[in-house]
Amino acid sequence: MDNPLIIALDFATGNDTRKFLERFGDRKLFLKVGMELFYQEGPSVIQMVKESGHNIFLDLKLHDIPNTVKSAMKNLARLECDLVNVHAAGGKEMMQAALEGLDAGTSAGRKRPDCIAVTQLTSTSETQMNNDQRIPGSLAESVFHYARLAQNAGLEGVVCSAWEAAAIRSQLGSDFYTVTPGIRMSTDNIQDQKRVATPQLAKELGVSAIVVGRSITRAEDPLKSYEHWMKIWGGKHQ
Repeated sequence: MDNPLIIALDFATGNDTRKFLERFGDRKLFLKVGMELFYQEGPSVIQMVKESGHNIFLDLKLHDIPNTVKSAMKNLARLECDLVNVHAAGGKEMMQAALEGLDAGTSAGRKRPDCIAVTQLTSTSETQMNNDQRIPGSLAESVFHYARLAQNAGLEGVVCSAWEAAAIRSQLGSDFYTVTPGIRMSTDNIQDQKRVATPQLAKELGVSAIVVGRSITRAEDPLKSYEHWMKIWGGKHQ
């Protein structure tokens, strides 16, 4: 993963997505397709995005019994996305099953999708974790525990906030991906996020990839906004 800026396609329909992507011409992007868009459009939206040569992060956050996750990943592998994810809270056995499914579903001669694990959502505060999830201790400790569990299961990385990325990088190595949502400019509304960071800070902390949604997708000029973000982030176009 070469420090990409991943654009979250936070649209309700494939048609809205197509209109948005038309603004970028021949640029090759790294795009995140999440639950809202995928559940509305299904695999066809993946095919549409792939036809334009973009990289795809299919963000469905699978969390179920190991056999179900294995079967689901086998099907998702056939879509030939670049990156998929699960919830680390599902446990080591489930994460290993996810990889088994991806291996089984990937066509011969093709690279299987990378798989990363969600640690704690960037909308979760430490108080919520302690009270709602009944997980004691600090949020950073929980994130790092899940990250190590994911690495032990064989996954390529985790979804975390920028604030935890430096410790993960230091302890688990720079090849273990840290993909971070909750990235905002200092002037942006943080909306429903809790653990946010600017792209400058994410860069300083050694984050592998940042995920940016509404700051680009809802901008008056999305292409101009994207180029501004890329200049600050310093990532590479795909």
